[in-house]
Amino acid sequence: MLKDLAFLVVGTVLVNNFVFARFLGQCPFLGVSSKLETSIGMGMATTFVLTMTAVAAYFIQYYILEPFGLSAFLQIVSFILVIASLVQLVEMIVLKISPTMYNAFGIYLPLITTNCIVLAVALLIPQKGYNFIESIVFGLSAGLGFTLALILMAGIREDLEFADVPEALRGPAIVFLTAGLLAMIFLGFTGLVPL
Repeated sequence: MLKDLAFLVVGTVLVNNFVFARFLGQCPFLGVSSKLETSIGMGMATTFVLTMTAVAAYFIQYYILEPFGLSAFLQIVSFILVIASLVQLVEMIVLKISPTMYNAFGIYLPLITTNCIVLAVALLIPQKGYNFIESIVFGLSAGLGFTLALILMAGIREDLEFADVPEALRGPAIVFLTAGLLAMIFLGFTGLVPL
């Protein structure tokens, strides 16, 4: 059991990273990754939402939707409702704890609701047939993978501010080039975990 969970963590964080291997969550990845502090905060907020979404998705799917035969009709709607509620909770918590960070997130904090990683995690749990513990680990690992992607990109972007970047590559061009190179690096993990 622990071996399977370890494979799930490594597979979700590195091999099938939602940002670099599945290319989901690009908007907050590119929008918030300019400063390391903001990236860590956004990663933690998204990890919390992903973990809670995984728990909620498991219970909704297996205790409400499947017993009443509603999966085909209400799965996406119910998951989006839960995700929106959790993001509102995170917004209130971040605003109370750190108004500065809340302002730094700007529009990207409410956009966690529409972050496709969150919905993908909720939809993949029943598709993959994960049990309760696997669902929690999957949600947490997806958040850790997203946080890793944000931190890597933020660290590189902070260093690029002081680098001698050619004029033609300054701004978004170097960011997109860096994101592509990071995605290629993560492709090196392919085959590491049999999924």
